[in-house]
Amino acid sequence: MADFFTPERPPRRVLIIKLRHHGDVLLTSPMFTVLKKAWPGVEVDALVYDDTQAMLTSHPYIDQVHTIGRNWRKQGLLKQFSLYRGLVKTLKARDYDVLINLTEHWHGARLARRLKPRISVGFRPDKRTGLARWRWVKSFTTLYPAIQDNTRHMVEVNLDALRRIGIHPATSEDKRTLFVPGEEAQAFVQARLQEFGLSGGDYILVHPTSRWMFKSWDIKSLAATVDALASRGLPVILSAAPSREETEYMDKLRAAITQPVFDLSGKLNLKQLGALMKHARVYFGVDSMPMHLASAVGTPTVAIFGPTGAIKWAPWGVPHRVITAGFTCQPCGKDGCGGSGISDCIMAITPQQVLSAIDTLLLENRS
Repeated sequence: MADFFTPERPPRRVLIIKLRHHGDVLLTSPMFTVLKKAWPGVEVDALVYDDTQAMLTSHPYIDQVHTIGRNWRKQGLLKQFSLYRGLVKTLKARDYDVLINLTEHWHGARLARRLKPRISVGFRPDKRTGLARWRWVKSFTTLYPAIQDNTRHMVEVNLDALRRIGIHPATSEDKRTLFVPGEEAQAFVQARLQEFGLSGGDYILVHPTSRWMFKSWDIKSLAATVDALASRGLPVILSAAPSREETEYMDKLRAAITQPVFDLSGKLNLKQLGALMKHARVYFGVDSMPMHLASAVGTPTVAIFGPTGAIKWAPWGVPHRVITAGFTCQPCGKDGCGGSGISDCIMAITPQQVLSAIDTLLLENRS
């Protein structure tokens, strides 16, 4: 199967499917680079949920981004059928030679059967049994071992789907994640920086929240860290998503900070956030989509990890420091100790640990 296509006889079109959250989608970005480098003439498309498409739009090696509405299932059976039929019609018209499904979602298996590419790649199931396992396996021509534990980075696990069909990254640079903010977002951020009296490369960006708030650090420790940075004359910009939980956290943080800082929390879309990260000297945050975004725009990154895998989900392809408390139960994957929403392994991290990591990156990446 690996010899089905060659550099001399490459496929015409490839579809990569990733129906997951924003960070998961962003970590597929190296696949498009690697494919285009291996098969320069191939057209490579993506299929993602509609709310995650900004992660891949403007990627220089993606030809088309197709979407499935995350809320389709709420629109009734007839509407779902109509929307899904329209998507299948659009994808069939592309006449894909290769389909690569990178999630456990049945949409990928169904599309592999409906679109009938010459090669279809899915992960080898480790949880499905009986008829479900048989149907999944029969949906694909090729399976790859999608490692689920904390032993390899998710970028490498994704790339295994390409390695399975004979495509290997030519250089480590090709494996870099990539996010393109675009000119409009860049202009917006430059205007905000000018209002603050800042320019690119002179500020620390602190994004301390995640859509999973059990990953968040102790507010007193975070405030002490921000105050320490600002008291040394380092400009600090705060950012966060506009969700209720993150807004409440940021309100408490602002009340605890005693030094002047700049704040763009809840005021940026994803492209603008990426542009803001691109011009930061160092990014500091928790294990989250924004952390992956910082890596994808090339910014040195300091990240706190608690219940999640610090190997599988670490910053990728940039100078970075990962901070953990070293608890023997890490990573547990739980939403806080005992389901409390508070992770002791995160709360045990000290401001000095974070400040030391930030200082190290500042020294290592002096312009």
